[in-house]
Parts: sequence; structure tokens; C-alpha cells
Amino acid sequence: MGRLAETLPFPQDAAAESVAAYLRAHPGFLAARPALYAALTPPLRRHGEGVADHLAAMVAAARDDAASVVAAGRATAALAARVQEAVLALFAAASVPACVSEMFPPLLGVDAASLCVEEECPGTRRLAPGEVGRRLGGRSVAIGVACRDPAVHGEAAALAFHDALVLVPGAATPAMLALATRHADLLAASHIAGVLGFLGRAVAAAWLP
Repeated sequence: MGRLAETLPFPQDAAAESVAAYLRAHPGFLAARPALYAALTPPLRRHGEGVADHLAAMVAAARDDAASVVAAGRATAALAARVQEAVLALFAAASVPACVSEMFPPLLGVDAASLCVEEECPGTRRLAPGEVGRRLGGRSVAIGVACRDPAVHGEAAALAFHDALVLVPGAATPAMLALATRHADLLAASHIAGVLGFLGRAVAAAWLP
């Protein structure tokens, strides 16, 4: 039954006709949106050169997607290597807050890093009660366009176009690690939340009693 269904024509309802009419009126629509080819069923070559061109475009789109996956994997591996160096620095440091603010930026390739705590603590940035939970929104890692708030990023707030906020678990008073950068691609690797979550746990292990 499934094989038979594949040979039957699509129903020519009003919606299908509207789509067909739109594509006829806008012949460059798919060419301008190559990502859509990944959602289409490849046409048979016997339908002509125009269809063959679309098939080639679908293959090219799939190739681009594969290249993106490979690039994302390399970016994740590079970030993981940087995090390993940051963890080693943590456990050799006399002061964890100083290590975060002074060593993390060059090791992680970001513009600024700081520990934020909801109480007065030497070497950290003090946040108002409830701020860590509000900014993380129940997540262990929050990544996106930066808040650009001096309370979180200090003097680097003006440069913090993108940031990552990472929970430091187990602290008696809520605490988080704040990373700031001008470059979105530094925080765009796949599985970055898992890598940074590990860094947050390492900070906790090195810092908390």
C-alpha cells in the first residue's frame, strides 16, 4: 500500500494550487532559500534539465549542511580544549575569583570573565538577591545577546555584545560565572552548554569549601 501511495499524484486542492501558482510567479524563490531543499523530496532526472538543476541544488544544500556539522564539531573540540586549560589553571590558583577574572579571558578566548555572587565576597561581583536565578531562568547555562550590565560584566560591559552565564552549583549563596565577548562565534559551538556547565562545576569544586 505504501509503494502504491508513492505513485499516486498529490491532491490538487486549493492550498497546493496556491503554492504552485506562487512558485510559478516567483521562479527564484527556492534558489534564494537553499536551506528549503533539505525539506524537499528529490525529483527524478527524467523530468528534464530544469528539474536536474533543482536536484543538483538539493545535493549542494546537503553538502553545505554536512560541512556545517563538521565545522561545529571542530569548534566544540576547540572550546573543550580551552576549558580543560581553564580547569587546570583553577586548581593551581591561589585565588579562584582572581583566576577567573585574570586567567579565563586569555584561556577561553573571551573579553572578560567574572564570578557573580548574591553577597559580598572578595574578588567577585555582588548581585542583588534573586539575580542569579532571574538571569539564568532555571537553566544551568544561558547563552545569547549580552545584558551589557556593569553589575555582571564590570568595565567590559560596553564590549559584551554576547555572553554566557553559567551556574556555579552547590554554593550556599547563589553564584554564577559570567563570560563576555564581542564575537558571537566564540559561543556558537554545538553542545557548548554541556562544556560550559562542566566549567561551572569545576569552579565550584575549586572555590567552595
